[in-house]
Amino acid sequence: MLFYILKRLVYVTPVALGVSLVCFLLVHLAPGDPLSAVLPVDASQETIAEMRAAYGFDKPLPVQYAIWLWRVLHGDLGNSIATGRPVLSEVGRAVVNSLILASLATLIGFTFGTLFGFVAGYRRNSILDRLASMVSVFGVSVPHYWLGMVLVIVFSANLGWLPPTGAGPDGSGNWRPDFEHLRYIILPALTMSVIPMGIIARTVRALVGDILGQDFVEALRAKGLTEFGVFRHVVRNAAPTALAIMGLQLGYLLGGSILIETVFAWPGTGFLLNAAIFQRDLPLLQGSILVLAMFFVLLNLIVDVMQTALDPRIERA
Repeated sequence: MLFYILKRLVYVTPVALGVSLVCFLLVHLAPGDPLSAVLPVDASQETIAEMRAAYGFDKPLPVQYAIWLWRVLHGDLGNSIATGRPVLSEVGRAVVNSLILASLATLIGFTFGTLFGFVAGYRRNSILDRLASMVSVFGVSVPHYWLGMVLVIVFSANLGWLPPTGAGPDGSGNWRPDFEHLRYIILPALTMSVIPMGIIARTVRALVGDILGQDFVEALRAKGLTEFGVFRHVVRNAAPTALAIMGLQLGYLLGGSILIETVFAWPGTGFLLNAAIFQRDLPLLQGSILVLAMFFVLLNLIVDVMQTALDPRIERA
């Protein structure tokens, strides 16, 4: 197991470097001047040149990348052009909020998706199977930003049960685990959980149906094992794939929540990325994308290790 972890770490290093390079180039190749957000329209050429030199934009791209990568390796993501605050602190607060929201959404989606998947897998071609399949198809197909707006209209505007936007009543942008703040996370978490619920339900249904059709299940039943014992074996065989899907969905939700966080004004990385894109805040945009990409790479590494722990055959392969 230790050798497998070290091997995966070696594989992660070039991937992380490639991600940093792609992140740097994509942001720099985008049209527009990042200094336009802070410079007045009538700024002189001397002022523009001073600002470009202050942010290092006057150097060639390879030099800019080397300087930026060196600073990143030392924990310095630069300062935001729009606010002047350190990018690391801005991204850090946003990542915590997004991680809380994505984790809760993944937990909801995994719980109900697994339940629907097992019911559909054990009761194939029944009414329960059709209902579970309808729910999973709905979860995969419905636009989540549209669902979020519908939930806001129903539960906030019409019924007044839940707050429509924000992370808390004080407007500080820092979510806390108490009842008042819990009301603010319900709608965005439910909206975000729909897609992973549908994906996990369809995956688990296919896994359970395939496992139940294998010879070892019939052998277990022929030996007199109870249905609960057979169910435990089915869960053990389906767990590695389901865990991998859950880990990937957590990464997707953390990095792809820009629309949901914008609809609910949730102060996470999606909301921060949206503001950075419109303001052409290059350091903030680079820092946000890099942190999200590195988190996704780290999450894949953790899922690989956990899969190997659950199924030693993966390590031997």
